[in-house]
Amino acid sequence: MYVIDLFAGPGGWSHALSVLGVRDAGLEWDPWACRTRAAAGQLTIRTDVAAYPVGPFLGRTRGLIASPPCQAWSMAGKRLGLVDQPLVHQAVADLAAGRDTRERLLAACRDERSLLAAEPMRYLHALNTVGEPEWVAMEEVPDVLPLWRQYAAVLRGWGFSMWTGILNAADYGVPQTRRRAIRLASRVRRAEPPPPTHARTAEPESLFGPGRKRWVSMAEGLGWGATDRPVPTVCAGGGPGGGPEPFPSGSRKTLSDARARGTWTPHPTGGVVLRSRREGSGWAARGGARENRPVNGPDPTFTAEAHRWSWALRTNNQANSTIRPADEPAGTLFFGHRSNECVWIAGPDPHQTEADDEAPAPPNPIRITAAEAGVLQTFPADYPWQGNKSQQFTQIGNAVPPLLAGHLLAPHLNVSLDLDDFALAA
Repeated sequence: MYVIDLFAGPGGWSHALSVLGVRDAGLEWDPWACRTRAAAGQLTIRTDVAAYPVGPFLGRTRGLIASPPCQAWSMAGKRLGLVDQPLVHQAVADLAAGRDTRERLLAACRDERSLLAAEPMRYLHALNTVGEPEWVAMEEVPDVLPLWRQYAAVLRGWGFSMWTGILNAADYGVPQTRRRAIRLASRVRRAEPPPPTHARTAEPESLFGPGRKRWVSMAEGLGWGATDRPVPTVCAGGGPGGGPEPFPSGSRKTLSDARARGTWTPHPTGGVVLRSRREGSGWAARGGARENRPVNGPDPTFTAEAHRWSWALRTNNQANSTIRPADEPAGTLFFGHRSNECVWIAGPDPHQTEADDEAPAPPNPIRITAAEAGVLQTFPADYPWQGNKSQQFTQIGNAVPPLLAGHLLAPHLNVSLDLDDFALAA
């Protein structure tokens, strides 16, 4: 029996299923997402979901997953999907009744991607004729919630138990406050959201058991160490004009490895001194280094008075961009053409009590690496992203966080979710 994954992307749902001991058949069009899936060992059919026939899956489908492209609906785009919403609702109603009016409706859409949100109904209508699937899980940006409710009304009439609502990925251990519209359906059990495991503030133990843990911070997710004073393993250089690309923060390189590469030096009192030997004369000219030593030279000497920095992640360079300190979860990650605008920025460490008048200015912003972004989506640090930087970031921003997917899928697969299997940094 198959689990069909429509618009499978680079494998957020698929990775969760593999951790839970199940394989899916992913349908995906983007060539780089398909290459990533292949490198990750996931079964993939490269195809246009809107053109692929349902016939091969009839009588063989246990579950159906769908995360239609969100660009037409996302707040990060032009949101023409909201303009097209009446047409999408019409397409869903027609497909649920066995009428295919997609060609006519597509011609009227302002964004041709809008109608992709109706495609799951074409599959569901055909599968329902043979009493399948057993369960359904769908995910999209919050503005799609009214459409999910329309789906729910149809499936409820076909005998499914339904739940539709908004979930925050941070409530399930994802180091990111990513809110998504979720639709769950089942023929064999009550459909309901999984119980949250985390909260903005940690909850004490009660008569009913342990309370929820505090949201996972970016620092924790990336393996930076103490959540109140993270120690980045990437703090300078990297990328065009800044020397070789640094290794990802999520890799948890040893102190000796990091020193050998000249990327960071621990402060004697537990903070971080950002005086990379890879920054060259420009960094020294700004007063950021008293010595500019070669990578293979000995570490410079630092004193207890050296300045310390606190890191935050800025999602883009617009005035209203989300900025979160490293001891909090990231905001919703989205990239597209803005992959170079998502950066780490540094400021004075708020835990520092003694002024340091001789401290250098904060270093320039540092681009987040694809591996870091993937870890903040709860992919493994060594996940085999394919394509150039822009192609990788686009895949990551569009993906479902595997940890959230695992919480959603485990009850329908009758398996227990072991959070250790979703370790973030490795």
